[in-house]
Amino acid sequence: MSARQSVLASIRRSLGVSGAETPRQKAVADRLAGHPRGVIPARGQLAAKERLDLFAAMVEAAAGSIARVENLADVPAEVSAFLRRHNLPMAAQRGADPLLAALPWERAGTLEVSMEKTNANQLASVSHAFGAAAETGTVVMTSGADNPTSLNFLPDNHIVVLEAEDVAGDYETIWQRLREKFGAGTMPRAVNMITGPSRSADIEQTLILGAHGPRKLHVIVVGDPSPASTA
Repeated sequence: MSARQSVLASIRRSLGVSGAETPRQKAVADRLAGHPRGVIPARGQLAAKERLDLFAAMVEAAAGSIARVENLADVPAEVSAFLRRHNLPMAAQRGADPLLAALPWERAGTLEVSMEKTNANQLASVSHAFGAAAETGTVVMTSGADNPTSLNFLPDNHIVVLEAEDVAGDYETIWQRLREKFGAGTMPRAVNMITGPSRSADIEQTLILGAHGPRKLHVIVVGDPSPASTA
């Protein structure tokens, strides 16, 4: 018996159950199939413009930075501007995301955006977010070759491209969109929800940025949400 099996067996003994009871199995199956929504805070339940404004305010409150551009063609210039502001090399890594691949990177002058394998020496990365939750200023990243998880955590500077239409009011809406896109049993291997740069205050309650990941998180929001878009 493995350690996991031993722990579960101990829990079953304390509850006086075997785990094979039909009513208990049905209750679990019904919950998994029904996707019941948790409590949804009122904070993010806003009209499209106000929801995007709240997202921007929460990103900055979490020590991240944010920029707004009119269309995708403006993204390379903003990536270049971010690197210049922080005196960083004009280079960044990205995955195979089709949206990022189609951007006119040549418009950013000397900026070099490559798809080399991520390593700890890279200073900046560019990712495309699946979505975001306005209530906490959180960007939601799905793992895969399009946007490797390593790009979220290894470089010191993480630049996230987010389309305004993809900003939801709350986490429950994000989970619903994930299920709609990927379908039952085909979810990505990992879903990373990132709120601001990496931080820790474990030692003497002194806040340290970059403790377990990027020191800076910069979100580039593209376009404006449709007035009719839902939370």
